[in-house]
Amino acid sequence: MASSASTVPAPAGIATASEAEAARRRRMVGIALMCGAVAFFASLDACGKTLARAGVDPLVTTFMRYAASVAMISLFVNPVRTPSVVRSRRLGLQVVRSLLLFASTALNFMALRYLQMAETISIQFAAPLTVALLAGPLLGEWSSRARLTAIGIGFLGVLVIVRPGVGTMHPAALLSVANVLVYALYAIVTRKLASYDSTATTMFYTGLAGVALMAPLLPWIWSNPTQWSHWALLLAVALFGTIGHWLLVLAHARAPANVLAPFIYTQLLWSVTLGFLLFGDLPGRWTIVGAMIVIGSGLYLLAQDTLRRTA
Repeated sequence: MASSASTVPAPAGIATASEAEAARRRRMVGIALMCGAVAFFASLDACGKTLARAGVDPLVTTFMRYAASVAMISLFVNPVRTPSVVRSRRLGLQVVRSLLLFASTALNFMALRYLQMAETISIQFAAPLTVALLAGPLLGEWSSRARLTAIGIGFLGVLVIVRPGVGTMHPAALLSVANVLVYALYAIVTRKLASYDSTATTMFYTGLAGVALMAPLLPWIWSNPTQWSHWALLLAVALFGTIGHWLLVLAHARAPANVLAPFIYTQLLWSVTLGFLLFGDLPGRWTIVGAMIVIGSGLYLLAQDTLRRTA
């Protein structure tokens, strides 16, 4: 009797409620993982800024960041055990993507030498706006008039942060603006590659081209850090970047991208907090105003994308 009773299926309503609760928990875990990921990315920026101010070449810091990433990824995506990950249908695009990511990170570290963490991340929040703008001519995904208006307003927010022509703009802000364009191109190439290569193949090539390009140049730019703390910070850059991206992957495995995307902006809170605690920096009112404009525009585009997918 006990055996036959155990095979009776649960009522549909109970099963549906249980599945809904499990999905809700997965989403909450995904959100927590996303918040943890951006906290690690903010910590990565803090280490990069500290090293840049100590005189360590940002290219060396970037090299260490991706050399560790290549080593870590090779443990999970091993080309010896699974040689298929090396075979790319668009190898040229994989190389371009890797170089764009390397350049984006280097530009960010260079800007952090002179700018507050809150300034650089606020400008970088314009990257999704740039992706939406470039997706038309590069991917054929044209934006509506309302979306173009939101993108224009977002770029006005960047101008509020940078404030060119009023005598307060640091030239390093142009590095962050260049970083926005480079990262947007990286995101578009990543979307393009999704149609040709597997995620494992794309992960394998992520840091490879940048590291291969920089390795021959290291003798000309390398200088041994003079303090053990600098070595520790270089190691922290590698660990924070690798752990942050790992948490990002885990988050997207548990929750949809449109649920996770708004929590990317919590990185601003971490940047402000770490900037104040470590460097005594507090963002000015124009940085905060500009950041809110950029974030508002990004959230509007996200909401429009969500409505479009639902329709």
